[in-house]
Amino acid sequence: MLVPNPKTVRQLLTRHATLRIAQAERHSPAAERELEDVAYTLCVMMATSRIDEAIARADALLARSTPSRTPEGDGGNGLSLAV
Repeated sequence: MLVPNPKTVRQLLTRHATLRIAQAERHSPAAERELEDVAYTLCVMMATSRIDEAIARADALLARSTPSRTPEGDGGNGLSLAV
């Protein structure tokens, strides 16, 4: 199985979060289309059909590809790597 490039996955997660925030602040048809495209791409890359699963798998991939940290190093807050 091919493993997606963590840098590309992180960029897509960042773009997805940015577009969701923009849509929450002010709806835009263009941003909505781009959000759908980014969500679709994440789903394909992470081999799932649901965006919530794609984000969870992307987080797990990034956690595996990130050098080990102590709880103090990442704040120990359990926040998703997607943000």
